[in-house]
Amino acid sequence: MADLEEAAAGLQLLTSDQKLTQDQDWDTDLDEDDSSGSRRGLSRAEVYLQACRRIGAVPVSAFVRAVSDTTVNLNHYGVGPRGARALAVALKDDKVVTKLELEDNRLKAEGTRYLMKMLQSNTTIESLNISHNQLGLEGASVVSKMLLDNYHVKSIKLSGNDFDDSAAELLLHALKDDRLIRELDLSSNRFSSGADGLLGRSCLEFLDLSWNRLRGASSLFTALKVNSTLKQLLLSHSSLGGTEAKSLSQALTENRTLELLDLSANAMDDEAAGLLSLGLTSNPTLRVLKLVYNPMTNTGALSLLKAALSNKSALENLDISSVFVNEDFVEMLTEARRRRRPALDVQYSAMSFVTRNLTALQVFKESLAERNMSVMDFFKALDKEGSRQVSTADFRKAVKEANLPLDQHQLGWLVRKFDGKCTCRIAYSQFADI
Repeated sequence: MADLEEAAAGLQLLTSDQKLTQDQDWDTDLDEDDSSGSRRGLSRAEVYLQACRRIGAVPVSAFVRAVSDTTVNLNHYGVGPRGARALAVALKDDKVVTKLELEDNRLKAEGTRYLMKMLQSNTTIESLNISHNQLGLEGASVVSKMLLDNYHVKSIKLSGNDFDDSAAELLLHALKDDRLIRELDLSSNRFSSGADGLLGRSCLEFLDLSWNRLRGASSLFTALKVNSTLKQLLLSHSSLGGTEAKSLSQALTENRTLELLDLSANAMDDEAAGLLSLGLTSNPTLRVLKLVYNPMTNTGALSLLKAALSNKSALENLDISSVFVNEDFVEMLTEARRRRRPALDVQYSAMSFVTRNLTALQVFKESLAERNMSVMDFFKALDKEGSRQVSTADFRKAVKEANLPLDQHQLGWLVRKFDGKCTCRIAYSQFADI
């Protein structure tokens, strides 16, 4: 307890800025921090506080309190390189923590070295988040060396560390023989084509490459063709357009493991949506497709919906919630849910007039029912010659004279629905079951 009290007093005397400017050439041998063997019988918190005192690091109270937690979340605590060294000492032989969160802590390459050294001894940590820690190329090299001898870590987040294609080469070299890493987050870096080899040289199940400039990185999707492990691929905000859509479509025709694909906020227009649809029609595993915030219209949305309704498609969730669709899209989706795909979840947007128009048929039927008439009765009354056809002009006139509660937009939509081929004639016998 004396150690705890001493460390608490130290919190008032030490600041991260004071300590980060001293002793830049730090040794990464964690054994030197415990050469006295004084950690025997001490708790993890006590070992940590002793290390902080020796190293000159400010203790993080959240780590001290996490006595038996399997997840230690120290995101945004300003740990710094010295603090990372103290944490590494405390966790070197720990058997409790399985997930370590250290996002946004100014670790840099120096602090990361201590953590990677710690992972050579620690056998329980399986998930590590060191995103947004200013690692750069030097930090990528440190992480890569750890991955070469990785026996325990299954998930690592490296988002926002200013990695470029040179860093990608280091990581690819380390991952080519790694059979343990299943989840890898490399989002918000500066990759272009350097990340292309990730799908062909690892056993990844989850890969996040969003917020990278991947336009032109078609070889990434070439690798996806033969990949047999990846289940989730995140590529939002990656400048992907029609060229990549074509390559991706071809990959989807052959890939048989991918279940979730996020293409949000790219440059996928109607043409790109059409290309993607070709791949979707023959892919039996993709269940979730996100395409929100892409410059497509109702035309692209219809292409995707038709593909989702094909017999071989396994799609269950389609997110195009930023696309404003027309009545024909909503009707197709409604009919599909009623007849074949009741669980199909599609997020879309619709203008208020579209929603209003879609109620026109129901309003028409209910208004006639109140007068003890069916839709067929209404048309037959207009068909004086028994031709089983009625002109659209006569239909419009009759609706207005009957004072049915339909506005001009709704009436126009009904005419387009009944006269689908724009012949100015309504062959009403086809609506016998309405």
